[in-house]
Amino acid sequence: MIPRYTNPEMGRLWTEQRRYEAWLEVELAAADAMAAAGIIPSDAAREIRAKAGFDVARIEEIEQTTHHDVIAFTTAVAEHVGAAARYLHFGLTSSDVVDTALALQMVESCDLTLRNLDGLAQAIRARADQHRRTPMIGRTHGMHAEPMTLGLKLALWYAEIQRDISRVRRAREAVRVGKISGAVGTFAHLPPAIEADVCRRLGLEPAPVSSQVIQRDRHAELMTALAIAGASLEKFALEIRGLQRTEIGEVEEPFAKGQKGSSAMPHKRNPIGCEQICGLARLLRANAMAALENVALWHERDISHSSVERVILPDTFIALDHMLRRFTRIVTGMVVYQERMLENLQRSRGVVFSGQVLLELAQRGISRELAYAWVQRNAMQSFHDEADFKTLLLADTDVMAVLKPADIEHAFDLETQLRHVDTIFDRVFQEVAAG
Repeated sequence: MIPRYTNPEMGRLWTEQRRYEAWLEVELAAADAMAAAGIIPSDAAREIRAKAGFDVARIEEIEQTTHHDVIAFTTAVAEHVGAAARYLHFGLTSSDVVDTALALQMVESCDLTLRNLDGLAQAIRARADQHRRTPMIGRTHGMHAEPMTLGLKLALWYAEIQRDISRVRRAREAVRVGKISGAVGTFAHLPPAIEADVCRRLGLEPAPVSSQVIQRDRHAELMTALAIAGASLEKFALEIRGLQRTEIGEVEEPFAKGQKGSSAMPHKRNPIGCEQICGLARLLRANAMAALENVALWHERDISHSSVERVILPDTFIALDHMLRRFTRIVTGMVVYQERMLENLQRSRGVVFSGQVLLELAQRGISRELAYAWVQRNAMQSFHDEADFKTLLLADTDVMAVLKPADIEHAFDLETQLRHVDTIFDRVFQEVAAG
């Protein structure tokens, strides 16, 4: 069943109608290629192309008897074609059609996925530019670390999406192959030239070698690339969820007018979109594992992979399509509370500048070990006594015997901490432009 949130554009690519359309594209390309090579009469190929058609309900009706989907398909098409149908599926085995057609569906789905990834990247870039200089506290181990900007966090996401795009593009090329090499890949009934011509007509590359099937390491590469893209979205969504927590309150996913957060608690504004993305990412990873399991088949082919692919391919593409479109809306409408960011940055009473104080002391000849001890004891006192870190340092005779008040002020200067933000932005976005 196609989920209710399915984008019709992606959903259509995985309907039974589109599957049989792709099969027919392969059959017609094969007939045209064989006619051009003089293997079947040209008028038969023309008649097949002119009359070929199918009805999904009729195919399903025939399959109730044949228990073989490709035979049901060719039988239904033959009913439309008439006498020339003896040259339909001529010299082909089922997987010649099924695997080559599946490549068409995967390429089409990759193209739509890449378009969505690019749309998300542009949405992230716009928000990164907007918040290039918006200061916030950076966190490691969930604890305050050093200052950064929201724009830097978003630039990091943008760079990762670019890698996702590169992976999906590479995987698209890995699956953009067809095969018309017969039951065990030996071209026993049709020469390799027919395969090359069919693939050319369909915009595919011929697999250099195949068994009865196109090898499933290609499909596993694609599914892994899609799962990694989903993991990226999960990472970004998880960050928003963390920053939206009541105790932090720095960003918030959009909350529409009239939206309700809880049936029992009218005050709730929950990050349900981000939570959904995190959940769906788990499905993508599970599907990628199933694709890896599909790589190993008995000898030249068994069908243990077939039933799996009928679930994991449409499910993954459809789920990721939804995740990309939903997260693009979340990023575009994300609410940013800059004042809360600054408040949280200051909440630890200045200890987040301890690293710069350490360097100021080291630069003036104090050993790192001794400087660390001086700075740490003041930081710990700030924690325990809820005292201002800068005030403690200014009152520390050891520290002030080495540093001047102006040195302390410099160490606590936010602009000093963020002085290379523009350089990082240039590296991220100029590298992408150059690529």
